[in-house]
Amino acid sequence: MSSARRAGRFLAAATGAAILLTACGAADNAPAADPSTAPSAPASGAANASTITHTFEQEISSYNAETAEEYSSKNHIVLNRIQTDFWHFGADGSVQPDKDMGTYEKTSDDPLTVKYTINPNAVWSDGNAIACDDVMLTYAVASGKFPEFSYISTDTWDKIKMPDCAIGDKEVTLNYTKSYGDWAAANLIQLPAHIVAQQGGLSEQEMFDAIKAEDHGKLKKAAEFFNKGWIFNGKLPDKALIPSSGQYVIDSYSPGQSITLAANEKYWGEKAKTEKIVIRFIAQDQQVQALQNGETNIIEPQSNPDILAQVEALQNVTVKTGEQFLYDHLDFNFNKGPFKDAKLRQAFAACTPRQQIVDNLIKPQNPNAAPMNVRNIAPFQPGYAEAVKFAGSEKYNTVDLEGAKKLVADSGVKTPIKVNIGYNQPNPRRTQVVELIKASCDQAGFEVTDTGSEKFFDDAGDLANGNFDIALFGWAGSSLNSGWTSTYYTPKKCTPSAKGNNKGCYSNKEYDKLADQVLAETDPAKVAPLIQQIEKILWDDLATIPLYSQPALSAWSSNIQNVQPNPSQASITWNMHQWAAQ
Repeated sequence: MSSARRAGRFLAAATGAAILLTACGAADNAPAADPSTAPSAPASGAANASTITHTFEQEISSYNAETAEEYSSKNHIVLNRIQTDFWHFGADGSVQPDKDMGTYEKTSDDPLTVKYTINPNAVWSDGNAIACDDVMLTYAVASGKFPEFSYISTDTWDKIKMPDCAIGDKEVTLNYTKSYGDWAAANLIQLPAHIVAQQGGLSEQEMFDAIKAEDHGKLKKAAEFFNKGWIFNGKLPDKALIPSSGQYVIDSYSPGQSITLAANEKYWGEKAKTEKIVIRFIAQDQQVQALQNGETNIIEPQSNPDILAQVEALQNVTVKTGEQFLYDHLDFNFNKGPFKDAKLRQAFAACTPRQQIVDNLIKPQNPNAAPMNVRNIAPFQPGYAEAVKFAGSEKYNTVDLEGAKKLVADSGVKTPIKVNIGYNQPNPRRTQVVELIKASCDQAGFEVTDTGSEKFFDDAGDLANGNFDIALFGWAGSSLNSGWTSTYYTPKKCTPSAKGNNKGCYSNKEYDKLADQVLAETDPAKVAPLIQQIEKILWDDLATIPLYSQPALSAWSSNIQNVQPNPSQASITWNMHQWAAQ
């Protein structure tokens, strides 16, 4: 999911990037943090006024975070204010127009038609105008009509006709072929078309014409660059290849250490308040110490009781907790391994101690926490209780070892059944989750092995390549319906580039039909019963096992102003351009 506006799909999250319901109506610019909520003295060792440092546990791997392989929090938290668009998630997680980029309005409901006007001053940081050329590139990569481009999902642009505009145009009208409920959050300006054309051996006009003519052969080299040319591979790409459309540009990169962003001098709108933002790559179990030592100013770790107690004990640090739209889950591998067998999925769900996991790891921070019983509505959203009641998850609310043993026996598979659970390391909470599952499910005929790895989320890691029996990770997103539907769509192929968010290669044609209806529906009252039916299918099939909604936790040096934790997948860096040190 590469800027604060990115909501098209859930983001695979190693840590506390957020997912929140997007109710419309917040102010476009977040208010400054209330100074009364924080001590006035600066934290020891805090950065000076020209630099603010944020910390994330994973290292950025690509300037292009829109491919199926690179769509992850580790990239988006860096790119939030490097790649901007016509909208972003506001401080409350709602969809807000980004008026710096321009304006847009719906001009017709039937057929759905939306007119966009790009700011005449909008340019990439290298001086190239942002225009129809960039929209046409988005159409090519996101429509599904040019499969040579890797893209996370086509469930927005496959409903849009090819834009009828000319190269350099600042006005673009999108004509939809089908109704689309999330039209206000369509992504238009994603990546620089002039760079893709250049690296594809084409002029901008030649690439534009090739897209218009659907000349796949002429676009082959450009697509190869789009897919792989922006990957870091241990070093920063040539700066000429990574211009910015936001308040910051990528300035420097120290592999394994940090990435530094500098204010974009060519930005035409609201200017960055701080000259440089440094994002350091620090493991979760070291982040609190880094904040205390002044090595970083802002952390957003995955919360657990110990970490919360540690940050609350710090002096001159502002701490904020709350709810967010981020949940942890177990994904079965439907492509290979034991869980192609429905009986074994049922058996594993029966022995998974979801209540114990919540009691031990979540309730100490949130006494009202309970196991998450549906996947696509957060526990604090309207309609959650109704969806739970309809979906039939109650059979898995408590551990049933005898039932699990019988299902294992009925499967006829020789025991113990070896089960590898993969996740991103280090992650103390998820390590404890696996320990609790092993203690229970090993009694039912399974033999659980913790295969957590520091490279679990890498391009060549276990998650992308399907080297797991069960994957334990979090989905970070938003309340946009287009944010979760692609997670369960039947993939065309079970390959990293084709399966997108469907990491386990789950397939159900009835789900596909219902998800299409959800995307087309504009009336929330009509969406709710569709989601209920979807959740029943997902529980009946045991596509995944939802575990718990993650409580949010962020902390920052009290001398840093305007920090606004965001409950959506945009995370705390959504407004980094407004951060300022006293």
